[in-house]
Amino acid sequence: MIFLEAKQVVKQFAAHLALDHVDIQVPEGSIYGLLGPNGAGKTTLIRIINQITGPDSGEILLNGKALKPEDVQRIGYLPEERGLYKKMKVGEQAVYLARLKGLSRNDAIKKLKYWFEKFEIQAWWDKKVEELSKGMQQKIQFVVTVLHDPQLLIFDEPFSGFDPINANILKQEILAQKEKGATILFSTHNMGSVEELCDHITLINKSKTILTGEVDDIRQKYKDNLIKLDYMGETDILSRHLESDYTIQSIEPDHRLNTAMIQMPEGGSVNKMINQLVDHVEIHGLQEVLPTMNDIFIKVVEQSNLTKSVIKES
Repeated sequence: MIFLEAKQVVKQFAAHLALDHVDIQVPEGSIYGLLGPNGAGKTTLIRIINQITGPDSGEILLNGKALKPEDVQRIGYLPEERGLYKKMKVGEQAVYLARLKGLSRNDAIKKLKYWFEKFEIQAWWDKKVEELSKGMQQKIQFVVTVLHDPQLLIFDEPFSGFDPINANILKQEILAQKEKGATILFSTHNMGSVEELCDHITLINKSKTILTGEVDDIRQKYKDNLIKLDYMGETDILSRHLESDYTIQSIEPDHRLNTAMIQMPEGGSVNKMINQLVDHVEIHGLQEVLPTMNDIFIKVVEQSNLTKSVIKES
């Protein structure tokens, strides 16, 4: 079931077209990556979903119905640019923000105490926000974002400013929100996080959608028939026994186990490759190498830019 849908969304700011008929379909209970270079239009789409601004045309549907002002209570939004009041005390501000999302003061304090104990940040309650590091402030804002148990969570660059340990803690909490049934829209430039967390992605470049689908399907689509082979034997033995259309891209020699990267030809067979080698080397491992989302991101954006340049010139 599709929980959040953007249909043919257009947004123009003066002479700048920020979104050009953009579609997304976010399945219920999934983590959906909204990707793109700086200035692609991601934050504009997020602001439209949060009703901070409106589209010039197109529509946003939440659970199959047109988005309404009161739906803001069903959404938790962690923006890239954090918005805490520097002079306010952490606890006082967290309660205030929770009440804006419809919680009573007693419920807000009860829930906040749970989260503060979970993150071991009880000592921050009476500190002013300006006394906290950027990472500490982000933890507070994450807590406020999820406190009212929203059905839709939107995270815009949530790991910015976090060290690896705290970034991992946040990843686990995002996965926990998914397990609780939340639908999550997730914008980041960290492609490693996309592979770890996202079920689906949409890639926007220069205001247009250029790639969309399930992460696993996309990685399969852009694979290059590259095989990683772990073997024992002389480092040059592969070149002596593999047919010439099997290209050895690299070999990492080791006194115990060599690792080779082998490019198979189009339509090439792994079994055929094994048959060529099995009598000459001792094979210890063989696996298909899928491209990273970072590689795919760069490739697809570059192709899109080239296509648009050719169209413009013609």
